[in-house]
Amino acid sequence: MRVDLTINNHIAELVLNAPPVNALNSDEWHELADTLEQLSDNKDVHVLLIRALGKGFCAGVDIKELQKDPTKITAVNEGCWRVAKAIHSCSVPVISACHGFVLGGGILISGASDIVLATEDAFFGLPEIDRGALGGGAHLSRLFPLQAVRKMMFTGKPISAERALSYGAIESIHIDQDALLAAAMDIAKDIASKSPIAIRLAKEALNEIEPSDVNLHYKKEQAFTLKLYESSDSQEARDAFVEKRDADFSDEN
Repeated sequence: MRVDLTINNHIAELVLNAPPVNALNSDEWHELADTLEQLSDNKDVHVLLIRALGKGFCAGVDIKELQKDPTKITAVNEGCWRVAKAIHSCSVPVISACHGFVLGGGILISGASDIVLATEDAFFGLPEIDRGALGGGAHLSRLFPLQAVRKMMFTGKPISAERALSYGAIESIHIDQDALLAAAMDIAKDIASKSPIAIRLAKEALNEIEPSDVNLHYKKEQAFTLKLYESSDSQEARDAFVEKRDADFSDEN
């Protein structure tokens, strides 16, 4: 498991540590989901902080695994869904401290979280349409307004932390990872100082009154990814990404 976990003073700190870009394969997504579910049941944990080492927060799924074996998409989809659900349904507040790229699965993690902070160099996006996949719109919609979500989904292009802040998607922007961690820890310590019963009930109540069921909507989205995977365009997109060339969609499927 390429995730580091510590629990101190009722704060669980989960650090993604999967170089070079914190992209997880199918097994690792399920392992991360297992860890998150266990943390939710841990009464010693009053708040969860997720951050990452390396160049960026999370680049999503391991495209090379899917390029070699497209049948892995089912396991990947299920693992990603479990992780997003475990964060959103976690019995305690979840803080995501993001730096660098926040892509694909990184959107699932941050979009499912309760509070998001970022560094100045952070950027958020769903490049799935250029990788032969779909999905993530449900969680992108927890961060950004409708028209921004649609443009990001259709073009695959990310937005900056500054623009994310203007949308109200993130709490604050910080100069570097040290400042980011300090700010995230300040919030975590504040939450951890509250009544654990009250915090857990507040989290449950807020989930109950959300206007839409993000877990259900994400599951529906994944059906379209499976449909796309039935086309040759999907394989061509993955091959082009791995081979570092432009995709050619000239042939009919």
